Amino acid sequence: MRNLLIILTVGLVLPSGLLAQPTATRNGGNGTFYVGVFPDQILVVDEATGQVTNEITMRLDGPPSDMWLSTDGRRMYMRDMTFEHLEVIDLTTQQTLDTLTLSEGVTQVRIRNYVVSPDERYVVMLADAATKRIDRFDIAPRRLLQVDLTSHEVLREIPWPDDRERIRANMMFSSDGGLLYLFGQEIIALNTDTFTEVERWALSQLDEGGLGQFSFNFRRDPNEEPGFFTGIFRVHDPVQNRRLMGVARINLAERDVDFYTLGPDEPLSSFSLAPGGQKAYALLNRIGRYEFWTFDLAGRRVEKRQGVEGRPRMAILPSSNGEIVYIHQAGNTIELYDAESYEYLRTITLDGDMTNLFLAPSGS
Repeated sequence: MRNLLIILTVGLVLPSGLLAQPTATRNGGNGTFYVGVFPDQILVVDEATGQVTNEITMRLDGPPSDMWLSTDGRRMYMRDMTFEHLEVIDLTTQQTLDTLTLSEGVTQVRIRNYVVSPDERYVVMLADAATKRIDRFDIAPRRLLQVDLTSHEVLREIPWPDDRERIRANMMFSSDGGLLYLFGQEIIALNTDTFTEVERWALSQLDEGGLGQFSFNFRRDPNEEPGFFTGIFRVHDPVQNRRLMGVARINLAERDVDFYTLGPDEPLSSFSLAPGGQKAYALLNRIGRYEFWTFDLAGRRVEKRQGVEGRPRMAILPSSNGEIVYIHQAGNTIELYDAESYEYLRTITLDGDMTNLFLAPSGS
């Protein structure tokens, strides 16, 4: 009996260090999680119940990484652990449709980044090749390649703007597929008929007197309006010699930046929009100091910040109905918190450490 009581007591202690609360009936909506886990699976998790409804096993070497959802939500694209292959999965049948690689013989082509065209006819890859010789490896420069998704043929090598090779390339198609944007300190738009530059928009300096270098992270967000980017930016204030932090919203079609500063720079990460785009969340993630932040984007202010018991690596994601925020990454658990009060609700425990996670809303 003594051992039984000990087991029950330990079972009530959750990863966050808080006691279980009778809030199990709360749910974040009717979406679907797709979670890449070791060694080679994608777990399909029902958002409403937190239950695993299916397990998709990769055809390629796992674990799955850099998972993309197609524009219509019917297919998922992902890269394998070797960085040499892409795998395409039909989410209706939850079966692999195709795999793609450019490696051949003694030449390994590694896919550093990729983006699929909205019509899913082709993929643009940032790739480099390594050819094994008797006494060395010949490493080729990084290239942008347009690859047909049906034939797997390289349709063209896309010239680098200014003939300057980029080690990294953050890319996005316009919603109609007519433009491919390359992001950095400037935004370069390429016409996808010829992949020639049609316009360039410098972001190295905000149109605000006295402010210095502009730093902004372009990242995908399922709750972002097409053609926009919203995120945290950082600038240097040369007058007081300090870093400032704020929120910027970039309109690609109008080449416009709406921004406002919020105060001194803080090392926030995992900025994520809530459904509807009126709020956003971020994490302050330092060893021994963890905080939830809520941004009121309509009111242009920090609505709330609160310390929590965190973990060394974590990311935040709002639920599909906006009522819950999920804490995930670096482990096999997804913790649920009330989006308004930050009250801990419960934990979803998975059979495998996570590599990727994304949430598809109901109907996507």
